[in-house]
Amino acid sequence: MRYPSIDILRTVAIAVMVLVHFAENLAGVGLPIAGMGAPLFAFLSGVSYYLWSDSRRAKGTSDREISRISVRRGLFVFGVGIAYNILVWLPEDTFNWDVLTFIGVALLLLNSMRGLPVQVPIMIAVMSLWISPVLREMVEYDAYWVNRYFDYEWTLSDVCIGFLSTGYFPIFPWLSFSLAGFVTARWLFDRIPEKTSDGMTVPSSEATFSLWPMVGVGAGMLATSLLALLSRPYLNADISERLIEGWSMFPPSIPYVLGMLGVIVILFAAVHQYVDRNATFRSHTHFLEITRRFSQYSFSLYILHHLAHVWPLWIYGLANGQETTYYWRQAMPVANALVLAVIFLLVCYVVLAKLSNVRNYGMEASMRWLCD
Repeated sequence: MRYPSIDILRTVAIAVMVLVHFAENLAGVGLPIAGMGAPLFAFLSGVSYYLWSDSRRAKGTSDREISRISVRRGLFVFGVGIAYNILVWLPEDTFNWDVLTFIGVALLLLNSMRGLPVQVPIMIAVMSLWISPVLREMVEYDAYWVNRYFDYEWTLSDVCIGFLSTGYFPIFPWLSFSLAGFVTARWLFDRIPEKTSDGMTVPSSEATFSLWPMVGVGAGMLATSLLALLSRPYLNADISERLIEGWSMFPPSIPYVLGMLGVIVILFAAVHQYVDRNATFRSHTHFLEITRRFSQYSFSLYILHHLAHVWPLWIYGLANGQETTYYWRQAMPVANALVLAVIFLLVCYVVLAKLSNVRNYGMEASMRWLCD
């Protein structure tokens, strides 16, 4: 079953990332919404993986075959992520550990969580979050970030350190977002049969879903994040600066991760309640068709939106006899960059609408063909 809530939220994530990246890479301006798109995207990777594996199991696919396909998919996304780094950010940034490489690894790890009690992924997510500032302190995180971007040496130790804790999207703590999405999906969509008085069998989670427990969990995360930020002036300097670190996406601090998870969990529960379970809203077929198209091709759009605005920077720099990255973050005013971002989204919608009956294009089709 396809849930409109997931399409809507993934469309929001893609739109936010397009706007943020155009503004940052073309104009050097950070938008207020920066830091919202990637957590939502990572969270939804966990949700989608649970629903995909659950649907496979419902169709009779064996756990062994699901595991094989999961591994192939994870390796495919990881490999595409490495190729994307080379082609978009140039070979010197092959191992900057972007969103795609992280999601590829997350899919491999989520595959091992399918048959485990829900307490296990929750515990791993908590450990991933709490260990991350310790790892950053051990490897001197700031030494890897010069002029606001990740800078590493081509050594095995630097590559591994970047993968684990200092890259753009390292395993620790970003794995917490995917695991949280996986656990949330199990909570909402678990197909445990329940007998009704007339003998019919219905999914118990669908029959008994209540919005407020999830809102309570999200609010608890937000409150913990806020409490951690407010307590910083009263704590020991080592704890305040090295463990809590304030609100920061690079590095992803504990308050940032908890705060974003809280917002996402509340948002996901609310959209599920008022969209998926609301027949009146589901009658808005045109709006839902738009979000479905963007959601279905989010993998392709993530790559394409970088090609559409970063490659022209490199080409224009070379054409003018400059360094390849000369115009990066200083190509145009932010207003122009945002206009280009909106135009890009509109063009993508028109193209996707024209190709609505075609299913054999894009990274998604390639992954299905190679992995499934």
